[in-house]
Amino acid sequence: MPETINVNGQPQTFDGDGDMPLLWYLREKLDLTGTKFGCGMGLCGACTVHLDGQAIRSCLTPVSTAFGRDITTIEGLSEDGSHPLQLAWIRHRVPQCGYCQAGQIMNAASFLATNPSPDRDAVDQAMQGNICRCGTYNRIKAAILDVAGTESEDMA
Repeated sequence: MPETINVNGQPQTFDGDGDMPLLWYLREKLDLTGTKFGCGMGLCGACTVHLDGQAIRSCLTPVSTAFGRDITTIEGLSEDGSHPLQLAWIRHRVPQCGYCQAGQIMNAASFLATNPSPDRDAVDQAMQGNICRCGTYNRIKAAILDVAGTESEDMA
């Protein structure tokens, strides 16, 4: 029996194996390729999306978990890339290779929704599960603190 998942505000029908990782459904069935496959074990955060507003690892989440719920991917964070975090990412020149950036932004967005005025330590703790092999951690932190309005200096 087909199930419905709301992806980026649009109802989608799923009629397949509910054990399929959500990441594959998003990338392969819906062609939402902004969400990346990294480690496949939930350790790097490249596959981070929102499930009802909470950051989750889509490589570990069975698509059945999303039935009747809301999924937001990087494509759905804003229609035109104007989300404050996306603009801060540009302002602070965060991306290098860019592979982890969608997951980083999605994790940061979920974090700021629950803690809109974090300090550096809170940002470090919230983002420690998202790995950047280019080592842009200082720029990521600066962008998040910039959006939070708690600090705007470029720490790169």
